[in-house]
Amino acid sequence: MRDLSRRAILLAPAAFAAAAEPVRLPKKIRVAILGFEGHTAEVLTPLNRLPDVEVVAYWDSTGKTQTRLASAKKYTDWREMLDKEKLDIVSVTNNNGERAGAIIEAAKRKINVMAEKPLAIDKAGLSAVRHAVEANKISLGMMLPMRYEPQYLAVKKSIESGLVGEVVQIAGQKSYKLGSRAPWFSKTATYGGSIIWVGIHMLDLMRWTSGREFTMVGGFETRKGRDVGEMETATASVFQLDNGGVATLRVDYFRPETAPTHGDDRLRLVGTQGIVEYQASTGVTLMTAGAPPKVVDLPPAQSLFIDYLNATYNGKPPTLPVSDIYRICEVTIAAEDASSHGKMVRIAG
Repeated sequence: MRDLSRRAILLAPAAFAAAAEPVRLPKKIRVAILGFEGHTAEVLTPLNRLPDVEVVAYWDSTGKTQTRLASAKKYTDWREMLDKEKLDIVSVTNNNGERAGAIIEAAKRKINVMAEKPLAIDKAGLSAVRHAVEANKISLGMMLPMRYEPQYLAVKKSIESGLVGEVVQIAGQKSYKLGSRAPWFSKTATYGGSIIWVGIHMLDLMRWTSGREFTMVGGFETRKGRDVGEMETATASVFQLDNGGVATLRVDYFRPETAPTHGDDRLRLVGTQGIVEYQASTGVTLMTAGAPPKVVDLPPAQSLFIDYLNATYNGKPPTLPVSDIYRICEVTIAAEDASSHGKMVRIAG
């Protein structure tokens, strides 16, 4: 199953109708799409607000013609696309195992990259990507769109207000419908693991909203209950935080197909003076000593791609800086390693 339109359909009306002003850039930006595995909609959805951005070419591993990109040139070889087109940005949204190689090839050609997560499925691949990006001085973004969703912006604001105090415990959940998955999900070499594909979203939110760092992780996983080859169906991870606190993450593919939404995402942060948590059924709630629980008002949604463009071309500070991109990839690779081997792993840095 692809996430190409699911999130865009759910969030685009609220996000972009409320903030319909065009975003101007200092020059025309030519974009290519390298694959349609994942959050390609993060690039395509805000185009109506980006008069200076044009998708000029694309490559789809399935060979399909993308009718919504009728004006863009279709390629059967993505390397040829990178060589022939004069590109400013490439959206690298191929399968997980092949992503690092594509990012490196784009960097060698001095093309800025907006990449699907994760950047790589192992430490060697991540190191090679980082070297290529830094050596060629390109701008790197990564598709962690949940940072830009109203509920998590509200959670972060609640922590920053100081009402919760110091965060000492975090609990996160990602529960998905299995649906129909492309063949690459069933092989570790192309999938990498459920923590680095699914869990990375919530781990990024846990780290970003709390202001805490992960220092050690242990975990377990299973492939039971679904005919999915090498893909894990459920994982559980426990983390030590840099202040001595603890965090847990649950990931599963057992959400019933009859459920009203594709995912059931939950985040709970416990501080020394209160608790803030989010789940779809209750919204964002804040509980502090001496005050009844209250539902927190949500800020407007933001756009990951517009944030990246503003940071790259308009000099604005990014909501997702490249240091956070590398760090959360390190964390998820360590968590995947711990889960795969049922052991404790120290997270470097």
